[in-house]
Amino acid sequence: MLSPEELRALPKVALHDHLDGGLRPATVVEHCAENGHELPTTDPEKLGRWFFESADSGSLVRYLEGFAHTTAAMQTRDQLVRVAREFVLDQAADGVVYAEARWAPEQHLEKGLTPEAAVEAVRDGLAEGMAQAEAAGRAIVATQIVTAMRHVDEPTTDIAELALAYRDDSVVGYDIAGAEMGFRPTRFQASFDLLRRNNAHFTIHAGEADGPKSMWEAVQLCGAQRIGHGVRVCEDIEDFWGDRPRLGRFAAFVRDQQIPLEVCPTSNLQTGVAKSLDRHPVGRLAELGFNVTIHCDNRLMSGTSLSEEFAKLSETFGWGFAEVEAVTVAAMRAAFLHHDEREALVEGLIRPAFHAARHEARA
Repeated sequence: MLSPEELRALPKVALHDHLDGGLRPATVVEHCAENGHELPTTDPEKLGRWFFESADSGSLVRYLEGFAHTTAAMQTRDQLVRVAREFVLDQAADGVVYAEARWAPEQHLEKGLTPEAAVEAVRDGLAEGMAQAEAAGRAIVATQIVTAMRHVDEPTTDIAELALAYRDDSVVGYDIAGAEMGFRPTRFQASFDLLRRNNAHFTIHAGEADGPKSMWEAVQLCGAQRIGHGVRVCEDIEDFWGDRPRLGRFAAFVRDQQIPLEVCPTSNLQTGVAKSLDRHPVGRLAELGFNVTIHCDNRLMSGTSLSEEFAKLSETFGWGFAEVEAVTVAAMRAAFLHHDEREALVEGLIRPAFHAARHEARA
């Protein structure tokens, strides 16, 4: 069984981490005071507990309510720069060597920022964070994924166009997020078609609050290269928990194509995807050969870190160095980076670090 301390020393990859879901509570307090936004409490420690307890409801819709406070703390250029910088520093402190910060520019325009200015502020904050982390001996690569909110009345291609405009300037992909039930991925079909025509990367939230049909649309109609969460693919597997699981045609396709699943265990427990970690589909999906990767979703709301997520999986499913390395390599190879950059991190950093950790453990 691996401890959070052991895991913190190992390289990790964060593909599914929302920028507005990982703020430091003290930053939320300071920025909301600047913006005149009222919080449940202005004590940072109590506020951190409030976010976790509010998110721990068993409902995705209620889980999302706390974001009204974090987005209120991200409305000026300086605020976005600081939040992005702290995102990188907090990830680096946890041993993360590559991180994609996903966020929705349309939610950060209340103080007069344009979507372009907001993207540039996050870009600059990520760059500051990377420089500070490297100076402290914790090198990390951090990029951003711009997200459209799936529940808008009339979907447009605006955010997809923004992703294309900044694709060589820190933005590596596109996503849709927010309430899943009742807001199918195909509502944004025009955006996905535009991105595919321009050879761009995108992931889609699916298979969290809704079932395999939502995932099927994301993969087969929209062309998702990765699936955010995706654990409800298990509903297309007969006898999933038994001795003779039988994959349905869609589940078999997802596994055969090795479509990466961005699984966020603690967040899934909070939103009711599973009642307990030992009954979370992630362990069984990994056993069945699905391309599982592990992430935090929202570190503030879930009161977690990537090291802590792996520690829980180690305790629950007996994951050791081999399993953690496998999903870390899978995540790195699923990153929205060029192939040579991904492989340089896999072969030059991730594999050597795990080899050294195993050697030290045996000694």
